[in-house]
Amino acid sequence: MATDISELRRTAKRLRQKVLEMCYAHGGHISTCYSSVEILVSLYYGGILRIDPQNPAWEERDRFILSKGHGETLMYALLADLGFFPEEWTRTAYRSGSCRLGGHVDHKIPGIEVTAGALGHGLGLGCGMALAARMDGLPNLHVVLMGDAECSEGSVWEAAMFAAQHKLGQLVAIVDRNGIGSLDYTENYIALEPFADKWRSFGWEVVTVDDGHDFDSLMAALPRSRPRASERPLAIIARTTKGKGVSLFENDPIWHVRPVTSDIIEQARAELLEQDA
Repeated sequence: MATDISELRRTAKRLRQKVLEMCYAHGGHISTCYSSVEILVSLYYGGILRIDPQNPAWEERDRFILSKGHGETLMYALLADLGFFPEEWTRTAYRSGSCRLGGHVDHKIPGIEVTAGALGHGLGLGCGMALAARMDGLPNLHVVLMGDAECSEGSVWEAAMFAAQHKLGQLVAIVDRNGIGSLDYTENYIALEPFADKWRSFGWEVVTVDDGHDFDSLMAALPRSRPRASERPLAIIARTTKGKGVSLFENDPIWHVRPVTSDIIEQARAELLEQDA
C-alpha cells in the first residue's frame, strides 16, 4: 500500500470522482461520503489496516466498521478499487435487486464487517469484536468510523464506558467531526462540545486532528503498532468539512439528502478535475 502522500492525494481525487458518478447514477449521500475520503484513504491505502482483498475473511486482518452507514457509496467505490469485488458492481443500479450492493452496507458484501444504517451501533460492535479478539490472543486492530451527530446516541457512550473498563487498547474510534447531522448543524440540536474532554472523561486516550483532510496529520495520528502500547482505547476526533471537494456541497446540511442532478453534475466534475492531486 502507498505511504507516499502525493499518491494518497491522487487516490482521494479518484475516489471522489467515482463517488460523484455513482451518486449521479444511483443516488447516495454525497456530502457524507466526501467528508471522510481522506480518513478512509489513509486507513486502506496508507498501510494502516492489515487487509487482503483476495481473502476478505483472513483471520489476522484488522477490522474496520463503518458505523456512519450513509457513507456506503464511498465504501463501495473504495472496496471495488482495491479488488474486494468486481468494479462492475458499482456500475449497476446497486440499490435494485439486480446488484449485491444495497443502500446501506451489509456484512454479506466482501470487505464489509458489519451491517450498518441505524446509527449508534458501530462502537458497541467494535467493543465486542475487540474483546473477543483479545480473548483469542489475536492482536488485530479494530477501527470504528462514526459521524459526529451519531454521538448523540446514548449507545455510543455506553460502549465508550465498556471499552475503557475492559481496557480495549486495540479499539480505535474515529469521529468524522464535520459539525452537521442529517438535517442541521450538530450544535443546534444536541451540542457535543467540549467533545474531546467528554471522551477523556470516559477513560479514552484522545487525539484531535484539526484538518481531517490533511494526510500528514491523519497519518501521524493513526496507530501503526500491533498491539498498541496503551491499554486505553483511542479516540481520534478528525475535524472535517461535510461535502469537502465541491463548493456547492460544502457545509450545507441539505446535501446530506439532496440528490446529484443533471443541472449541477458538470460543475461538480469540473471542480474535482481542477483540484491538485
